[in-house]
Amino acid sequence: MKQTVSELAIAPEWQPEFALQGLEEYSHVWVTWVFHLNTNTKYHPKVHPPRLKGETIGVFATRSPHRPNPMGLSLATVEKIEGGKIFLGGLDLVDGTPILDIKPYLPQFESLPEARGGWATKDEHQVDAIQVSFSEEALTILKSWSAKISKPELLSVIEGVIKQDPRPVIYRGFEGQSDTPYRNEHAFRLYDGDIHFRFTSSTEVQVFKILC
Repeated sequence: MKQTVSELAIAPEWQPEFALQGLEEYSHVWVTWVFHLNTNTKYHPKVHPPRLKGETIGVFATRSPHRPNPMGLSLATVEKIEGGKIFLGGLDLVDGTPILDIKPYLPQFESLPEARGGWATKDEHQVDAIQVSFSEEALTILKSWSAKISKPELLSVIEGVIKQDPRPVIYRGFEGQSDTPYRNEHAFRLYDGDIHFRFTSSTEVQVFKILC
C-alpha cells in the first residue's frame, strides 16, 4: 500500500541546516506529537479501542488519544530532506499537528522479532478481508482531485484507511442494527477532502461520494 507523504517544517530558531545533518542516512524516524484537537479532558483508566469491538482495556495498553498526557508516537519513513523540511511517509496526523520531537529509528535495538503484540494482533487479518469499491461519480472526482493536489497515491491511501475500518465502535457489525443512513454511512477527512463510504456487508465497502 502506498503511503501519504507529509511535510514537517523545522522552525528557523532550531537551525535546521545543522540540526538535520545526518538524518538522511536513516530510513525511519520516531515522531512525538500532541493530540491538539482532542477535546475530551476527562481521564478514563479503561478505553474502547475500535479493534476490540466494544470491549474495554487499560489505556496504557493502547494508543488511544484519551490519555493523561495527550501525546502521540508515530513511526514514519524519511522520504527526503529539503532545506528546513522533512518529507515523511505514513504519518497518521492531521494538518497543523504540533511536533514535539524527532528521533531516528535504530533497527539494531528497536527491531525485536520475538516481541509480543498483545490484543492488537488478534485481528491482524481484518485488513485483507475488507474489499473497497468506488462509485463512478466518486472515482471521477477522485481522479481530478488526485491530479489537483499532486497525490497519485490517493486511491491507495483511501483504500488503506477504509480497510482499517474507521467507523466508531457502536456502528460496527450488523446484528441488531437498523438499516439507516445514520448508522451505515460514514465519512473521514483526508487532505482537503471528505470521503463518504458505506459498508454494504461486513467485508464490502463502497466509497459513494467525495467532497473536495
